[in-house]
Amino acid sequence: MARAPDPRIEEAKAMYLEGKKLIEIAKTLDLPEGTVRSWKNRYKWNATLQKTKCNVAKNSKNKNKAAVSAEDRFASNPDLTDKQQLFCMLYAMGDNATRAYQKAYSCNYNTAMTNASRLLGKAKIRTEVELLRKERYEAQMFDEHDIFQWYLDVARASITDYVTFGREETPVIGMRGPVIDQETGETVTREVNYVKFRDSSEVNGHIIKKVKMGKDGASIELYDAMQAMDWLASHMSMGTDAQQGLASVIMQAHRKRMAQNDAEREKEGETGRA
Repeated sequence: MARAPDPRIEEAKAMYLEGKKLIEIAKTLDLPEGTVRSWKNRYKWNATLQKTKCNVAKNSKNKNKAAVSAEDRFASNPDLTDKQQLFCMLYAMGDNATRAYQKAYSCNYNTAMTNASRLLGKAKIRTEVELLRKERYEAQMFDEHDIFQWYLDVARASITDYVTFGREETPVIGMRGPVIDQETGETVTREVNYVKFRDSSEVNGHIIKKVKMGKDGASIELYDAMQAMDWLASHMSMGTDAQQGLASVIMQAHRKRMAQNDAEREKEGETGRA
């Protein structure tokens, strides 16, 4: 016999449709926030919310004053060229800067890699990207705590979350295979450095900016932790109390480490002058 659905699911859905945040619903029902988030995705609460909004919009006297979509505003921005507008849209929608530049300007990878960072250095481009991202988050019904959490994950990420490295013994290989010690009969080994990627199922892929295979092997690039900390410092009010507390700890630790590094460099400079 099928188990009856948890009655709290409908309670949680009703509160979500009223505009309450997931963290508030979780606290009210004494549930983990992850449980409420799982219900939201599994039972497609956003679809119900969007349908409700559409019905309200149809009956509204101000229906002709509907908010301009990201695409509409993007297309009418007179301060940017068509290619700049396309770059901003692609970058805001999730492409990395180099890929977005390639698509917008139809150029090769090396040209895009050089010029993309230069383009992002322009204030009007950064402003446009941030506006487009904000509208995208709102359109997809992202919770502001979700956004804050992503930056928090980037700020506290460590490369050791994604790779392991160290030294290990490996057989010495000759022309005919492993080299054997003539006296002991054992395989001759040597100690070498190694770097190994963790399996994709074990890591948080959302904060990986790029993984690529090159002539020198594979490489992995994370999003910039420094930029994430700058964003967190400017948007602290968006986080929950727990998120704000963790963000403060991370930033304080970073400032302390930077101060120690500066002191060590200054000490080394004084030693060199002596």
